Amino acid sequence: MITLRTRVVLADDHGLVRAGIRSLLEGIGNVEVIAETGDGRQVLRLVKEYEPHIVLLDIAMPSLNGLEVAARITKDFPDTAVIMLSMHANEEYVLQALRAGASGYLVKDAATAELEIALRSVINGKTYLSPSISKTLIDEYLDNSSKARSPLERLTPRQREILQMVAEGNTTRMIAETLSVSVKTVETHRAQLMDRLEIRDIPGLVRYAIRTGLIQSDV
Repeated sequence: MITLRTRVVLADDHGLVRAGIRSLLEGIGNVEVIAETGDGRQVLRLVKEYEPHIVLLDIAMPSLNGLEVAARITKDFPDTAVIMLSMHANEEYVLQALRAGASGYLVKDAATAELEIALRSVINGKTYLSPSISKTLIDEYLDNSSKARSPLERLTPRQREILQMVAEGNTTRMIAETLSVSVKTVETHRAQLMDRLEIRDIPGLVRYAIRTGLIQSDV
C-alpha cells in the first residue's frame, strides 16, 4: 500500500497501452494520474505544469525519445522521479536509462503487481529494476559507472534529438522550425553526428535509430 498521495504523469505513444496502465494505477490506493500523453516533448510541458512525483515514461516516444526526456527531467525537475517503461530488458537499454537518471526500469510484460512495487520503491528513494533484468547487470552499473559510453551516448543531446527527427522522416527545414534554429545549424549537427557514428546516408541513420531504440520500426 502506498501511504502518501502520489501524482503520476503517464507517457506512452500507444493509447491502448496507456489505458491499460492507467486502469492499473487507478486501482492502487493514493495514486492519481494527473495527465497523460503520447508525445515526448509534451511530457516536459506536463512535468513543468503539474510537478508530478513520478513520470511513467516509455522509451520509444515520438518527437523526443524517452531517454532524452528522462535526462531533461532529471536535470530540470529533480523532484520528479522517472520510471522507464520498455519492451526490452537488454543491457544497452537499461544502462542508458540509468545513465539518463531514471529511478526505475519496468519491463512491459512484467506481472501487474510489479507496477505498485516499482512505484513504492521509487517513492521511498530506491531504484527499481524488473526482476527479469539480471543482478549481474545491476552490479556492473553500480560498480563500474565509468564504463565506456556507447556511440549514441557520445553524441550531444542536440545531435541525438536531430538523429531521432531525421529517422522519423522530418526534413531539414521541418527540424529547423521545430527546434527554432537555422537550416544550416541542423545540417551541421547532422554532418557531425554522421561522422561520429560513421554512417554516411539517411537510411543508415534510420536503421541505427531503430537498433538503438530511438524510434520503433513500423514492421
